[in-house]
Amino acid sequence: MTVGESGCGERLRKAREAAGLSLEDVASQLKMPRRVVESLENEDWDRLGAPVFVRGQLRSYSRLLGLTTSTTLSASGVAPIEPTTLVSHSYTPRVQRLFEQGTRRIIYIVMTIAIAVPVWLATKPHLNNNASVQPLDAPVPGGEMAGPVSLDMTPEPNQAATTVQAPLVASFTPMSPRPSAKPALSLRFSGDSWVQVTAPDGRTLEQGLLPAGETRNYAVGEVGRVVLGNSTAVVVQQAGQPLDLTPFRRANVARFTVSSDGSLAPVAD
Repeated sequence: MTVGESGCGERLRKAREAAGLSLEDVASQLKMPRRVVESLENEDWDRLGAPVFVRGQLRSYSRLLGLTTSTTLSASGVAPIEPTTLVSHSYTPRVQRLFEQGTRRIIYIVMTIAIAVPVWLATKPHLNNNASVQPLDAPVPGGEMAGPVSLDMTPEPNQAATTVQAPLVASFTPMSPRPSAKPALSLRFSGDSWVQVTAPDGRTLEQGLLPAGETRNYAVGEVGRVVLGNSTAVVVQQAGQPLDLTPFRRANVARFTVSSDGSLAPVAD
């Protein structure tokens, strides 16, 4: 859009001059740089970034001057933001998920067989050893009662000693589950906010308007830069600890970079 096409900036300028405010006064009250106020009055939207930022700044400027925000936004020609369809970069195809599930089941079956078969083989001889018990008063083959039974268990010199092995018992003590690792960076949205998350190599991980209730988690080294539109509605946590976005916030827009060691730094204009 060329400068001055819709007359929105001229309305803001005349209202500011009528209120006796300078550009510095407006910038101080709205907590935004003077160049942003000049860009709003000159309708230089390209210097202000995404349309969601332009509409938010126009709304704040109109409220300060007592103008109708809907009229100012309509005169600006900046289209309202439509919710974008977020494309997940961590999507796994159905065929791959089924293959991974089948592989895990096969591994579980093989491990179960590898544990159960040796145990069964070790205990089988003892399960099949049916010892016969002879009563003490059982008749001898000649029809006479058996005489006194000697309890002397000392083997004869020519009698081989028999060694009985105790059955093996497998122990299936469950292992303690490993604690799940906390994400290196977490974004939790309590209100609608435009977000842009970029990887260290420049790839776009997230970009669009996220509604309240959404949560995004990122691993170490996955994020290189973050831009949050409505930053007061976003809770940023690092390793489970909330972070103060005040050093990175300007006009309710927070911009910061994430180094390889996880430290945050503001983005220079």
